[in-house]
Order: sequence, then structure tokens, then C-alpha cells
Amino acid sequence: MSRLTDSDSRASSGFGETTKVIIQALLLALIIRTFIFQPFNIPSGSMKPTLLVGDFLFVSKFSYGYSRFSIPFSPPLFEGRLIEDAPERGDVAVFKLPSDQRTDYIKRVIGLPGDKIQMRDGVLHINSTPVKRDKVDDFVSTEGNGSVSRVTQFRETLPNGVSYMTLDLIDNGFADNTPVFDVPEGHYFMMGDNRDNSTDSRVPGAVGFVPLENFVGRADIIFFSVREGERAWQVWRWPWSVRAGRLFNTVE
Repeated sequence: MSRLTDSDSRASSGFGETTKVIIQALLLALIIRTFIFQPFNIPSGSMKPTLLVGDFLFVSKFSYGYSRFSIPFSPPLFEGRLIEDAPERGDVAVFKLPSDQRTDYIKRVIGLPGDKIQMRDGVLHINSTPVKRDKVDDFVSTEGNGSVSRVTQFRETLPNGVSYMTLDLIDNGFADNTPVFDVPEGHYFMMGDNRDNSTDSRVPGAVGFVPLENFVGRADIIFFSVREGERAWQVWRWPWSVRAGRLFNTVE
């Protein structure tokens, strides 16, 4: 029969402690991710200029309460939301795409249950009233090859006072004129701030109305940001790749 020496015992004890610490850390991370904050990164330009490709966000999971989509892999443990708190008009929110219940989308809450939403000549109308929109200086961006592009930019102000920038890439874009969308009870109408480059609730077959249950959380803070085309893990490039001016900005 083999015997455990003192050195073997110390090694075994050290391995056990390390394993326990790792398990505790993983459980803590799971709790934080499920109930408090979940990190997301922005892979597309549909929310420009509010969110840019390369932004990394903290999304608050407690803002709207919890549904099965708050839990990793979305197990069907229950229906509806627990500790429910309804999204507000103007929130930037992450939700599960209704058509597949798996893909994460991020858009702005434009229409609440019972609203009538319509785009007319690029102007947002809520309940037949045009939303205040003021033209401001163009949005200017520098491409990877050094070329500079300018895009028409507006400041849009919703009826509740929430104000943000939108982009207008082209006149008479594919969704600048739409039918009236009647938002059903328990659902929300979501739109991207980059109005001509966003697949959102204006496209019923792709997104459509979003059920409250599908909301994952509200985008609150940009905690890190790298220029489009850069890799966040390439630490040696941070002096040139990090957008320092966007770090720890709140999402509005």
C-alpha cells in the first residue's frame, strides 16, 4: 500500500485550494454575469454614432428584471420576467432576436406598447406626431486607409426628452418611408441610430416587434474601445488603437 509523504500532502492540499478558488471565481463571475452586468462588444455600425465598432459595453441585467434570456444558454426555466421593470423610451438595450431567440441585438427603444410608429421622408413619427429633429455638424470618421468620410447627422429628441444623434447616409433610404406600425401589448419597437444601415423593427421579417421577455438588459457604460479593425487583445498596439476618449463613457 502506497503512503502519502508530507511533501505529497502539501502538494495535494495546494492543488485542492487552487481548484476551490477557481470554482469560486467561476461561480462569482456567473452570478455577476447573470444578475448584475454582462459585457458585450459592438461588431457592426448600426448604432453609430452612439456606439462604434470596437466598443465594449457593460449591460445592466437588473434594469428590466430577469427572464430566461438573462441566464446563459437561455434555459426554459420560467416564462415572463421576474422583478419586472419596463424599458423606457430612448433606452439603448440588448435583446434576443425574436426570430431565433439566440442572437443578441442592440438597438434603441423607440416605440412602447400601444404606440403607432411610422417613418415619413426620414422623419420619425410617434402617434402621428413628428419627433423633433435638428441638423447638426456632419459625423466625421477616418477610415483605416486614412480617408475621411462625412455623414449627415441629426439630433433627435423623443417626447420624454431623451436626446441622441442619428445618421442619415442617403436620402430616401429603404426604411425612410414605412407603413404605420401598431406596437402590440407586451412588445417594443426598436431602431438603430444609423438609420440607413440598421436592420430593426422596421423590417418585420428580420426583427419586428420585440417581446419584453426577450430583453437582456440596458447598455450603460462603454468600459473599453478600440478602433475599427483593431484587436482588443493586442496590448502592444493600445497606444495607437485604444479610443481613450470613449473609456467609461455612459451610453445615452
